[in-house]
Amino acid sequence: MEKTVRTVCQACHAECGVIAHVNSGRVTRITGDPNHPMNRGFICVKGRSEPERLYHPDRLKYPLRRAGERGSGKWERISWDTALDGIAEKLTETKEKYGPEAIATIHGTGPRSSINATLLPLALGSPNRISVDLHICLAPSLAADFSTIGATITMEEGPDYLNSNCIMVWGGNPPVAHPPRGQAILEGLKKGAKLIVVDPYKTKLAEKADLWLQVRPGTDMALALGMLHVIIEEGLYDKEFVEKWCYGFDTLVQRVKEYTPEKVADITWVPGNMIREAARMYATTKPASHYHRIGIEQNVNSTQTARAFNILIAITGNIDVKGGNLLPTHVPGAIPTFALSVSGPWLRWSKETESKRIGAREFPLISGPDAAIPFVTSYHAFRAIDTGQPYPLRALYCSGANPVINVQNSKWVWNTLKKLDFFVVADFFMTPSAELADYVLPVTTWLETDEPCDINYMNYIAARQKVVEPLHEAWDNVKIVLELIKRMPWADRQLVPWDTPAECYEWLYRDAQFTFEELKQKGYVIEPVKYKKYEQEKFKTPSGKVEIFSSLFEKYGYDPLPCYEEPPEGPLSSPELMREYPYILITGSRKIEYFASEGRQISTLRKASPDPEIVVHPDTAKSIGVESGDWVWVETPKVTGERVRLKATINDGIRPDVVQASYGWWFPEMPGPEHGCFVSNINVVLNAAPPWEKISASVPTRGTICKLYKCEG
Repeated sequence: MEKTVRTVCQACHAECGVIAHVNSGRVTRITGDPNHPMNRGFICVKGRSEPERLYHPDRLKYPLRRAGERGSGKWERISWDTALDGIAEKLTETKEKYGPEAIATIHGTGPRSSINATLLPLALGSPNRISVDLHICLAPSLAADFSTIGATITMEEGPDYLNSNCIMVWGGNPPVAHPPRGQAILEGLKKGAKLIVVDPYKTKLAEKADLWLQVRPGTDMALALGMLHVIIEEGLYDKEFVEKWCYGFDTLVQRVKEYTPEKVADITWVPGNMIREAARMYATTKPASHYHRIGIEQNVNSTQTARAFNILIAITGNIDVKGGNLLPTHVPGAIPTFALSVSGPWLRWSKETESKRIGAREFPLISGPDAAIPFVTSYHAFRAIDTGQPYPLRALYCSGANPVINVQNSKWVWNTLKKLDFFVVADFFMTPSAELADYVLPVTTWLETDEPCDINYMNYIAARQKVVEPLHEAWDNVKIVLELIKRMPWADRQLVPWDTPAECYEWLYRDAQFTFEELKQKGYVIEPVKYKKYEQEKFKTPSGKVEIFSSLFEKYGYDPLPCYEEPPEGPLSSPELMREYPYILITGSRKIEYFASEGRQISTLRKASPDPEIVVHPDTAKSIGVESGDWVWVETPKVTGERVRLKATINDGIRPDVVQASYGWWFPEMPGPEHGCFVSNINVVLNAAPPWEKISASVPTRGTICKLYKCEG
């Protein structure tokens, strides 16, 4: 007889409500939950394929300890007690020799890995929680939101698409990257909303747009300043809101004067008349919502670009109004899960400890004591391992991350990981990164886990419920870390006092009207959305207003107003270099089948998307002598002497001088230890070294330059 369990998917960070169907103790299929407020019944191919991950024969099944040279592929099976005792011993040894800051954790996206990657260094007194990709995915927008508005407003949960009359999607593709939000956009369009899409590539969403602005990669800031110029020049801004709730508007007026649509057209390749039309449509079709994502977060002016978007939303009166961009509506008494997964005001290191974090001086708004969500960028962490600057990292605990694939300059990352004194990986599968570890630990999938969910949720909290008992000897990520902390008497049990994941989650709801167990029974708890909350609470900025002129940026010596900076490589900044590398390269665009580097061993997903691709215009394909399906070599000036190969897809929705490469590629079917991680991984030919974005340390992986030529033989 079939049993069903309502739970929350974690095939990506969308956190869709799903129904797991179980027959004879085995999960047979996953369907969308029509009652869940996030996705309302929708489910993507990743979610449907999750039983394949759960029962995959190559899943890690028990703890492993290295039994040969690092990367030799020689392992011995050990018990959990042996693994945890051995890891605790090595971490204690590292702390005694070098201090706690020589220990670090590194994690990927979402609570599956970031909760334990935060709790472990908190308990051990190390400020060094490393994110594989936060500096190029989220951090610029978070720094902009908090410095300008005092809270998140442009994250996935911010735009109120279902009630918008105008939707602007900039540098993102929600139907693919965040499917339930993409569905909400499509529903908004059915209700009659106008759609503006800004993207160098003609996505399926761009095909539906009233206006598609095909911007030159890396010049989004100039385009935003051009739109602000039009809105201010033509008096299309919300004068009442600006006068009452904006700080520094007069300085903005002076800043944008020079960014006429004609000047901006020369920079961005977007015609001046389209810039005017887009500005007018967004400013006058109310309410309007705005969404942007990693298309603008991987360049040298990403944070300031995100600030310009904050200002667009604010001066048009679209902040925290129905159909605009909403400030979070919190469930009363509940502490958000990001308190556990990314730290925050509830759980923080001491100021003294935080000041020791790698990058704290260079990037105070993402790595210093004033950072809203403090972390160490992957590049600066690997530089510390490699060079010992500003001090060496000796031991690394990695969960839910595959840095050899997901960090730029992959061969350098590979060689740098080998320099660690001690390296632990907790994951579902043996990845190229795990092949270099001293211990490899098997973790549960979301189908085997109980935990709360509220990441990307506007006004509700849901429960992820265990559908089946953990298979093999897999353990929950948080359980692993809590058990590990117990084995180190010197760990700070005041900061991390919990013995079990359940105790940890109950702490979140100690002041709420429900417990975690009650949340599991209910499925989710929802709070009615409130609008214009700033009228009672003010904005959580130093002035209590939207800070167009950022006092926080001024404090740290950054330009307090959005300012355009030309990409370091391109037709205006390096015309000579472009003779050898004539194409502007976009990387990191998502495929609906995959989440980052995950899923390449899942047959349903691999059949749907079997190969790494590079999208080229028909004229480009003709000029290099390739047809659709041919393999192409890609080289950049970022990492000389390296190249990767990708399969050409010909599409006239991209300019002849721009190409788009897929990312996250490795080949689990290839032999270890590399598993093909240097064959088609675009990060092999990219580099996270300077020039960085000054505020959030982002790097120009969307807007660098490259050359292409056909693979022969």
